[in-house]
This record gives sequence, C-alpha cells and structure tokens, in this order.
Amino acid sequence: MRYGNWISGLALSAGLWASVPAMAKDVLLFNRIGPTKSQLYVANADGSGEHRLIAADGFDYAARFSDDGQWITFTSERGGRGQSDIYRARADGSALERLTDDPAVDDQAAMSPDNRYVAFMSDRGSHRANIWVLDLQTRQLRDLTGAAPLQGDPGKPDGFYRPSWSPDGQWIAFSSDRNTEWKSHDKGSAWEHLQELSVYIVHPDGTGLRRLSGEGVTTGSPKWSADGKQIIAYQGDVELSWLSRVDQLSMKATSQIVAIDVATGQAKELTSGPGVKLNPQFLPDGRFAYSTKSAQVTGIMYSDGAKPFPANLREPSWSRDGRQVVYERIDNLPLAQNTPFYSWNDKFEYRYTDVFPMFARDGTLALSNKDVDTSLVVMKADGSDKRLVFQSTTHCAAGKNASGQCGDMIGVALTPSWFPDSKKLVFSFGGYWRTRDQNVANVKMINRDGTGVKDLTSTTSNTGFASVSPDGKQMVYRSWVKGDEGLRIMDLATRKVRMLTNDWDNVPGWSPAASGPGAGRIVFTRKQKDGNFDIFTIKSDGTGLLRVTSFPASDAHAVWSWDGSKILWSSSEYGFKDEGALYDNSFQPYGQVWSMNPDGSGKEMLTDSRWEDSLPAFVPPAANKSTKKTTI
Repeated sequence: MRYGNWISGLALSAGLWASVPAMAKDVLLFNRIGPTKSQLYVANADGSGEHRLIAADGFDYAARFSDDGQWITFTSERGGRGQSDIYRARADGSALERLTDDPAVDDQAAMSPDNRYVAFMSDRGSHRANIWVLDLQTRQLRDLTGAAPLQGDPGKPDGFYRPSWSPDGQWIAFSSDRNTEWKSHDKGSAWEHLQELSVYIVHPDGTGLRRLSGEGVTTGSPKWSADGKQIIAYQGDVELSWLSRVDQLSMKATSQIVAIDVATGQAKELTSGPGVKLNPQFLPDGRFAYSTKSAQVTGIMYSDGAKPFPANLREPSWSRDGRQVVYERIDNLPLAQNTPFYSWNDKFEYRYTDVFPMFARDGTLALSNKDVDTSLVVMKADGSDKRLVFQSTTHCAAGKNASGQCGDMIGVALTPSWFPDSKKLVFSFGGYWRTRDQNVANVKMINRDGTGVKDLTSTTSNTGFASVSPDGKQMVYRSWVKGDEGLRIMDLATRKVRMLTNDWDNVPGWSPAASGPGAGRIVFTRKQKDGNFDIFTIKSDGTGLLRVTSFPASDAHAVWSWDGSKILWSSSEYGFKDEGALYDNSFQPYGQVWSMNPDGSGKEMLTDSRWEDSLPAFVPPAANKSTKKTTI
C-alpha cells in the first residue's frame, strides 16, 4: 500500500489559514460505522454457563472452534481500532497467541482438522479479500486464492470469504463474489452495492476449483457436514445482502438455510418462513443450528427449537460435538469525538469524528451530531467546548435500535459550511436520502451561536448539501426537484440562482484554494447512466468539467482538504471484506477513505479496515493552534 507523505506539506500552502508551527503528526478525522465494543463468550448449547472467553478486554469477533474442540481462533483489534489480526486461545481462554501481525485486514479464521494450518481472509498485498493459509509449524504464509486461475475479472467484485476445511483436510470451502457485477439495490436506483455470493471448494494447494451454488442468489458462510458429503450455508435473494445489513430494513429480509450436496451441487432447503437466518452449522444426530437477525435483535435457533441467548450476540460457532457455542456480544454505543483509530501511516494520527466535519478558518469544527440526534453542533478540534447551534427534529421509525440511530430521519441538520469570517454557516435541514422524494428540505444560514437563522432556498422543495465560496459571496448546492435536478449557484447578496449542472449530481464542495489546480473548482458526485457513481470537478462558471474517478465501483462523498490541495473521498474499489449480510447497520461496508490530487492523479487509500470508513477531514493548522491553547 502507498501511504503518501503529502500532508506534511499542507502547511506550506496555508495562505488562507493562520500560520502556526506544525504539530508532530497531522490528524485525519473520519467516521466509522461498526460496533464499538465486541467481546467473546462461551456457553453451553442450551445457553447456560455463559462466561467470557478472555478475561482481559479486547475488541474480538469471528470466533470458531477447532475440530477437536481444544482451540478457538478469532479476530482481534487489540493492536488498534480497525487493525485486525488472527489470534487463538485454548477453549478455556488460556494460552492466548497472536498468529498474524500485519496492517492489512486479517479475519474469518478456521483451523485445519489436524490443527497445523489456519485458513483466513486477508486483503494484504492486493487490498482485495483473499483466502490465505498459515502453516503454524513453519509460520509460512500462502495466498490461496490470489493465483491467476482462481482470480476473477479485476474490474468486477473479486472477494473470497469465510473459509471452512473439509473433515479430511482435502478441501476448503468458501464464499466469493468473483466475476459478478457491480450492482446497486432497488433495481439500480441507489448507490449502495449488492453482493452476489456463491459457494466454492478448492484443494489447499489451489487446484480443483469448483462452484457449488448457482447464480442470481447470495449463498454464504459454508460449513461442512461430519462426513464431508454436504455443505450447509444460508441462501437468499441478492437483495438480502443489502436489506440484512441495514437495521431498519433487515426486518423485511428473508433467507433460508440450505444443504448443498458436494458431489452434485444440488441444494435442499432446511428451513422455511420469513426472517434472516445466518451462520449455519451441522450438529451431531442430524441436527443443525443457525443465528437469526431482525434489526439489532438476534437469536440462536436449533432445528429442534430455540434456546435462550442474549439479544446482542453475533456469529455463533459450535464445538463439533455440539455441546458448546462461542459468539461475540456487541455494543453500538457512540465513540467519543477524537477516539484514536489505528493509523496505517505513522506520520498521521487517525481519530473518530461524527459526520460531515467541516473546519472554520479560525479552527472551529462544525459537524452533524448523528451520534445523538443529527443536530448541528460546533466545538474545538479536540472535541471540547461543544455547543448546539441548531436542533434537529428527527423522529424514529418503528423497530429503532435502542442504542443506535433513528431509521427514517426526517428533520436532520447536515453538511455545515463556514463563511470566511468564521462567524456564520450554511447547512442543510429536512428529509434526505431515502426520504427525499417524500419530504422537503432546504439550505439555511445561521450564526455560530445559533441565532439569526434564515432560509436561503425554498422550504417547499428539496435542496441541500451547500458549500460556500472562499470569498463568502456565493454558495453551490444541489437541487432535487423533478425536472430541475443538478447543481445550482446562488449569489448570496441578491439571492439570484444560476444553473451549474443539470445531471444527477450531489454533495458539491467549493475548493478553498486561492491558487493552484484546485482553485475555483467545485467537486461533486455524479451518477452515471450505467448506475455507477464517480467524482467530478467543474469550474464555478460551468466550464472545465473533469471526471477524476472511473473505476466501475462507486466513488462518492468527496471533500477538499483544508487548503484545497487534495480531494478526499470514499471508494468501494477494493470491494467487500466480508459477506454483506453479516454486517449491522452499515450502508457501504466496503467504503474506505482515499485521497487524490485535484486532477485525479496520485490516488492512494488512507484507511484499510473491515468497517465502513468515510467523511474525512484533515485538521488544519489553525485548529491545532486552538487545541494547543486549551491544553496549556
């Protein structure tokens, strides 16, 4: 991976910003969607005797018993939030051992029947999810699915997930979206990607690749029967990969547990009825077990009935004798502003932020407080002195997660943008995203102390995502009015509006640069005719349209660095890191933070986690100065 050192040069171009000494490290803020706590528990199969696997705190998940029941492998982020490695421990929690140590995503481990090898998913080297094999005796690593005969079209989804060893150790089953298409849900009307998965088997030396499940569905999390003749998996319509990963939509999703004949590939449904069914496993005496999910409420089901388990468990895995089960218990309580993340470049400090962060020239940070109620707030860069500027009027759909966010949020305050005097802001207020066709929204102006709120655009249509020009005289925003879609520029003195674009364009941002290639340009996201989303820039006079991303997967949510020398955005280029249906309330779990030059050159990925990372902002020197003053 290339992690550039361009940020150290940002202070050299700070003509519009206060001149202050550089801090030891530059700070990158970004938002992450994923659980904020995850701990492993072991219980008897009937739910009794629950206890922590590891007494010491850690961010642990994706646990699995070895075939002999002596070991449990799992993924841990003990090295830093977002940086995942493979560990193992004895079934009683002793002999904790780290098996991998790499900045890449290592996850979804499974031990071979003789306990010599560990197969796991890793995106090391290529940034794409592949199955790797670790020899525990020699500590040698091998990329099983990275070889040319197994790889699919690099321009399409090409991930390999959830390895499972056959009982004789001669085969590894896995799920993969190789050679499928980049499609979005709801018949291509949205921008979040679907994931069409199939089950494959391959010999541990990479030969004999066979596809066992059919096209047009998503089939995942394969596990072998004791005799090696069948594979159990979950299966559903491809839309399952979208509905299941969004809390308020998962209640509408359905999947079934299927048994696949390894010799013929024929599948037989073992369950029926509505509801999401995941993580299946064969048990002794012809029984099987699986997990259920509806919003944040989960459970464990057996083919002979349900058992009492906690509601917030994920990814159960049973011992081969069916007597014990290991699972993770998660929490989604919000992180504190500036919670440290793992930094993939030691020149930077990565930290958590709530959504749509935007810095004023004096270093004050404004953002949408989605972790509470999506109101507009301001604070110092270190998160202190937080003040409410504009109160949202959100209300929540039925089935809302008690510890999470509202589902259908109508009255949200989004995308603040500062005037150059750091005294006023514009922001978007109303119903956006899936509610935009049914709700009004507009752009408002407000003083930083919450006084003087004024409507800048109509309160009877749907406009928003405004950005103020560097001189404070104009703003660009998007219009979502049938027959009048696209980007508009308003003269703030006269309120006269002119058309900038008339395409499916959104989330514009005016470059703060006074000179250089980004000066005078506006960055935005455009939906192409093929349904793909890409980043464009354009001059404020409507000339010089430039497409700066072109990968078949979606690129969006672009913003400028504080000096306008870089564009930061979220890209899905390297695809999913896990089966989409297994995520919780994650709209784009494949999204990672990238940067590029204003002309589209110099692209580099800045984050590499299994979670959804987006909405970045580098902390400017003026904010560093403000933060430093508060710590004296």
